[in-house]
Amino acid sequence: MSNIAIAGMGWLGKPLAVALQQKGHNIKGSSTNKEKLKMLNEAGLPSFYFLLTEDGLSGEITGFLSAIDILIVLIPPGLRHNSGHNHALKMLHFVNEIERAGIKRVILVSSTGVYDDAQGHVTEVDLPEPTLNNGKQLLETELMFSNSEAFKATIVRFGGLFGGSRNPVKYLAGRTGLSNGEAPVNLIHRIDCIAIINEIIKQDAFGHIFNAVAPEHPKKSDYYHQKAVEMGIKPPEYSTDNEEEIHKKVDSVNLKEILNYEFKVKI
Repeated sequence: MSNIAIAGMGWLGKPLAVALQQKGHNIKGSSTNKEKLKMLNEAGLPSFYFLLTEDGLSGEITGFLSAIDILIVLIPPGLRHNSGHNHALKMLHFVNEIERAGIKRVILVSSTGVYDDAQGHVTEVDLPEPTLNNGKQLLETELMFSNSEAFKATIVRFGGLFGGSRNPVKYLAGRTGLSNGEAPVNLIHRIDCIAIINEIIKQDAFGHIFNAVAPEHPKKSDYYHQKAVEMGIKPPEYSTDNEEEIHKKVDSVNLKEILNYEFKVKI
């Protein structure tokens, strides 16, 4: 049984906290939403408020990070919205606080966005070569955590997330002229996200990188058409791809070799 802190009690963080609590771990969390904090505390998930900015941290960071065996970082980078903020700088402030708190084991949830589309088929053996700002900041953050001499970090690169009320096809329904229809999907269900993190903790698998993506990779045009039909919504329509275009396909060797993990939800 470990004392575990989860930074970010959102769509993944809260059910992860419940699952780990059921395994017997002592859990505490964090949120920037004070209404959510109240609900989390009432639900038996003690949670703290702290805000991470480019200027530093404010709030109850000391209480959140105290007496912790394992920290799980689930802070969304928010880089897709072209906000212009420096996610890597914010995370540098956080790394400094983690080191000061003396935490020895950390799980950083990252993204397959660290790989460039032009890299094609990749596994953990392939070094990310991002060309876009989003990917560069994700990689810079990963290196910050993995290069720290104060703690041992495991990096988990999740693919596209779905589960519960979250399904990418909802945002694509009825749209036309979409590109990359020939590209393979790189997705993972929330059930597998939680199970993989649990296995990392259970097996004390720190100091590794895991690409966490389901092994099935149907074409986007086929997959989202099928899912739309199943949900009774209008399928999206894709334009014809350039035959020479390279598409990113993300797989894992480490999930099998290190964790002996078998996926629970098929795509």
